[in-house]
Amino acid sequence: MRPTLRQLEYIVAVADTGQIGLAAAQLNVSQPSLSAQLSEVEADLGAPLFQRGRSGAKITPVGEDVVRRARQILHEHKDLRAAAQGGGIFQGRLRLGVLPSIGPYLLPGVVQRLHREHPHFRLIVREESTRDLDEGLRSGRLDMIISTPEDHPGAQSTHLFTEQLWAALALDHPLRSPQGTLPLNALTGQTLLTLGSGHRLSHIVAGLAATAGGRVSDEYEGTSLDAIRLMAATGAGVAILPSIYAATERRRGTDVRLHLINDPAASRALALVQPNLPQPRPGSDVLADVLQSEAARILAAPDGAISVQN
Repeated sequence: MRPTLRQLEYIVAVADTGQIGLAAAQLNVSQPSLSAQLSEVEADLGAPLFQRGRSGAKITPVGEDVVRRARQILHEHKDLRAAAQGGGIFQGRLRLGVLPSIGPYLLPGVVQRLHREHPHFRLIVREESTRDLDEGLRSGRLDMIISTPEDHPGAQSTHLFTEQLWAALALDHPLRSPQGTLPLNALTGQTLLTLGSGHRLSHIVAGLAATAGGRVSDEYEGTSLDAIRLMAATGAGVAILPSIYAATERRRGTDVRLHLINDPAASRALALVQPNLPQPRPGSDVLADVLQSEAARILAAPDGAISVQN
């Protein structure tokens, strides 16, 4: 029966590298052999999957659909082997996509624990915008993602935690409050700083600005939470930051004052999201438990000012 699993691996490798030579080297086969296998698959399927040229192998529209299905078949085969061996996802490699506003602050402790408890498990992390995470999950480029579930309709989501949002103010900002909280209407007339439009956080902040009568800065879009915090420290506006990042800043000392925004809309839910297969990938429940546990540890501030909702 064709194509074989090995041929599917060839197709995916060429799609990922864009070069037959690079794909052949990656798979430890000769370039002529890989080219011959691709031609055989295309002949069997009756459609070209790649346009070969001096610039490389460009995938065709038909090829994009075939590659997506090939990834799914390969993932299901991997899950079948893992289930038979009893270790689920922890028997091999997992490509995990994560929002840059959560990954650097949540994952270090998670990676350490997984390495300690599952030494043969290989976790490959990709930090990407919400849009790119959705594309990666749909195409099979990513196995699972940590993201806001409403941005990935049709996928399976396991709720991890809900983050509250915080306002970061310059140390001499007139809004600073000894109570450590701000009502949403305190942001009336304020310039809010957030990440670029490809991130769910920016849409949440835009909604808060509209409700409060503030405005989202059109002069500066941050590429990271650190960047918008630094802009807030200069007095350029009020940076809106999620809880895990805020907790990290509070522990190490910061150049801004952090105030909890006291409004139900000032929050975001995070979930472990995976393709909508008949059954969740074996072991994904264990991974979700580890992520929830690490989030709870980070958000357990000594003064109780930062909390997490499971």
